[in-house]
Amino acid sequence: MFLLKKAGSIMFGSVLLSIGVNFFLTPFRLLDGGLIGVGLIIRYLTGMQTGLVIIGLSIPIFVLAWIYYREYFYNSLHGMLFSSFAIDLLSPFHQQVLHTFHIPPLLSSVLGGLFIGLGVGVMLRWKTSTGGTDLLAQFMAKAFQMNVGVLIFIMDVLIISAGGLLISPHTFLLSFITILFVGVFTSICTWDVKY
Repeated sequence: MFLLKKAGSIMFGSVLLSIGVNFFLTPFRLLDGGLIGVGLIIRYLTGMQTGLVIIGLSIPIFVLAWIYYREYFYNSLHGMLFSSFAIDLLSPFHQQVLHTFHIPPLLSSVLGGLFIGLGVGVMLRWKTSTGGTDLLAQFMAKAFQMNVGVLIFIMDVLIISAGGLLISPHTFLLSFITILFVGVFTSICTWDVKY
């Protein structure tokens, strides 16, 4: 029963995350932090599928996890795969949403952060995640005796800053709002979870 609930949380969290990415961030070329943000930058610049890019960029991180932190590997692999596939599965619908609902970019960045934060939070409640830079930050925090939250925030700011330079300054400002809301709603979902 536990595995069934965990699988359900991974699928539900992945769908929430995918809705946030495709229906609120992509229409306005906004970014999240982490590998999702890197995947979105590459998508905006090349047209490649975001989820496929996330999977490709995650391979070296998961190889490290397999070698050094096997528990992190098992707890993150399913979340990364499901969320990446969900992002690509819902991707074709973002234009329809943009034309059907006229949401201003600022509200879209807030709602994108809300959905992504809830999706990540649901998965974290069941001790799983999407891996990516969060997994990398866990390795670095352990190696350098640093706070993992600070490392994740620094990586996220660097990623959206790169997006701001490559895409537009407007992208940076709204994406900063997005990562703040991702953090808030992830924290709300996980405030009572003990690791």
